[in-house]
Amino acid sequence: TTTGTVFNFGNSLASTGSGLFGNTQNKGFGFSSGLGAGTAAGTTGFGTGLGTTGLGGFGGFNIQPAQQQPGGLFGQQAQLQAQPTLLYQQVTALSAPTLLGDERDSILAKWNQLQAYWGTGKGYYSNNNQPVDFSQENPFCRFKAVGYSCVPVSKDEDGLVVLLFNRKEADVRAQQQPLVESLHKVLGNNQTLTVNVDGVKALPNDQTEVIVYVVERSPNGTSKRIPATTLFSYLEQANVKVQLTQIGVVMSVARTELSPAQLKQLLQNAPAGVDPIIWEQAKVDNPDPEKLIPVPMVSFKELFRRLQIQDQMNKQHQTRVDIISSDISDLQKNQATTVAKIAQYKRKLMDLSHRVLQVLIKQEIQRKSGYAIQVDEEHLRVQLDTIHSELNAPTQFKGRLNELMSQIRMQNHFGAARSEERYSVDADLLREIKQHLKQQQDGLSHLISVIKDDLEDIKLIEHGLSDSGHMKGGILS
Repeated sequence: TTTGTVFNFGNSLASTGSGLFGNTQNKGFGFSSGLGAGTAAGTTGFGTGLGTTGLGGFGGFNIQPAQQQPGGLFGQQAQLQAQPTLLYQQVTALSAPTLLGDERDSILAKWNQLQAYWGTGKGYYSNNNQPVDFSQENPFCRFKAVGYSCVPVSKDEDGLVVLLFNRKEADVRAQQQPLVESLHKVLGNNQTLTVNVDGVKALPNDQTEVIVYVVERSPNGTSKRIPATTLFSYLEQANVKVQLTQIGVVMSVARTELSPAQLKQLLQNAPAGVDPIIWEQAKVDNPDPEKLIPVPMVSFKELFRRLQIQDQMNKQHQTRVDIISSDISDLQKNQATTVAKIAQYKRKLMDLSHRVLQVLIKQEIQRKSGYAIQVDEEHLRVQLDTIHSELNAPTQFKGRLNELMSQIRMQNHFGAARSEERYSVDADLLREIKQHLKQQQDGLSHLISVIKDDLEDIKLIEHGLSDSGHMKGGILS
């Protein structure tokens, strides 16, 4: 086993008895932890192809590692030098540079390792070859992390294609109709094709994403959307891209979902330069495997870009929350107004009910004038007398009212003595109290008038009965 290796290149160094720099167990700058484990010779640098259309915007993930050749890595040096690859140059610069031909090459190798880990600088390894550039996309760079992105759900039949503009969202929305006309000209002014805008979304750095689709009308009257891959292939033609650049389009991407086979292949194979253990842990930690997929983040620039997009989405969500809050406030105001109107209509209904009752009473009096008192009317008179007696009973309502009045007078007396305690009543509430007391007073007045009328009718009846008795006595005598 390797006790002092700086990099672990699979099985190519597994059989060696010492590290890349001999069995010194010198950890140098602390890079003897086997970084870059599992990276096979022949793979392209990490991030190559990101943003292409290989897998709907994740083209950089389907990079397959080349098959390892039998024998040690440096046993094939003569053959690899005939056709040196970028990864071969990087590995040579990190493990076995031959620039000086003495022990200083080991120090140079460690310096190249530090540059590769940092993702910047040039790695000198040979007098006969140009130095290799170390960018943050190289498979040995340590500024890498794994995040999560939403799985595309748009189908190819939806025909959605994303166009990226280096303009602000307000400018794009203001020029939306001319933009649609320009895209129609790009499509050859075909009268059977119609360009439609599905959505406009602001992006960081004053960029705007416009989602479009094209509808084709057939001569028989039916219409269908042009598939996203077909439209994207047309827009990627050289002459068409020139026209798109003239109207401000920076990039176009077909928005299509991943097939189950593509999704499985993406998850099974770790991207170039990402430790398979970290990739497997990222799949385990996925909060929602049905909707999210792990994606690598290379360099602080990519991390900052995702942070900007997240801030942009937070602002959009906050704007939407503010709109919803404003709508809720308006609804609450409308509800309060409606409740006040309902209370007003209830009072109006009560007033109208009293007026209708008064009309019915007068009509009933006119209809029953000249008729003798009936049994139900007699019952009503008895009930009214009972109510009147209960109201005037000392221990009932009248007594309680007198007690309340005395307490109110006492409180008023104490309130006058303590002038510092003052109370105020709201004008609207005072108006409602006055209205309620007026309605109660009107009701009592009407009740008293009905009782008086009934008493007069009773007296008239008694007088009539007494006259009829005198007449009967005179006749008998």
